[in-house]
Amino acid sequence: MEEQIFLARVAEQAERFEDMVQFLENAIEAKSGEDFTIDERNLLSVGFKNLIGSQRGAIRTIGAIEQNPKYQKYGDALQTYKKKIERELYEQCIKIVNIVKDRCIKLAIDNESKAFFQKMIGDYYRYVAESASGATLEEVKNGALEGYKQSDLLSKELNACNPIRLGLALNFSVFYYEVMNDHKKACELGEVALTEALEKIDDVDEETFRDAKSIIELLKENLSLWKEEEGDHEVDDL
Repeated sequence: MEEQIFLARVAEQAERFEDMVQFLENAIEAKSGEDFTIDERNLLSVGFKNLIGSQRGAIRTIGAIEQNPKYQKYGDALQTYKKKIERELYEQCIKIVNIVKDRCIKLAIDNESKAFFQKMIGDYYRYVAESASGATLEEVKNGALEGYKQSDLLSKELNACNPIRLGLALNFSVFYYEVMNDHKKACELGEVALTEALEKIDDVDEETFRDAKSIIELLKENLSLWKEEEGDHEVDDL
């Protein structure tokens, strides 16, 4: 277990993220029923996120090139290439979702850990939904919604400034805005989380304050942008 965690850190430094995830899978297998530490959860986050980072970036880049009229004659080739990368992204994200569902959730004991992993399920379905269509889009939309809802229920007892609860509000609101196209629900979710966090911000320790503050800023930025797009007023400085 300890050796696999060490090797995962080495693979992270070497930017060998497929290896990193494999070492982390080995570490999960070696666990004997105990919950994940915060450090272990963070390692999983880093490994999984970097595993799919190149595909998400590539899809955005190709999408931008497709919008350029200069390259219109290559439209079919670009579309074919993008579909190939979208398939890779789907396969990697579903692999991650299955690791979390089949292994991580079963080891999670407290609600914070359970909320963390349910949020992760929501996130990795959402990453596919960013560029999916048809039946695949419906599959991953429903998967993301279920993961986020489960995480929301579990995080209710956490402090409003808890980074997992705040991070969930941030990502769940983005999901409603970008994937479900429900702008009203997205703004409501973000505003409630923001208000509740600001009521508790003076009562938390320095580390929680630092983590919460960065997420609060992102929530405020999103709300300002969304309200501006909807023709509403910007979020006041808080």
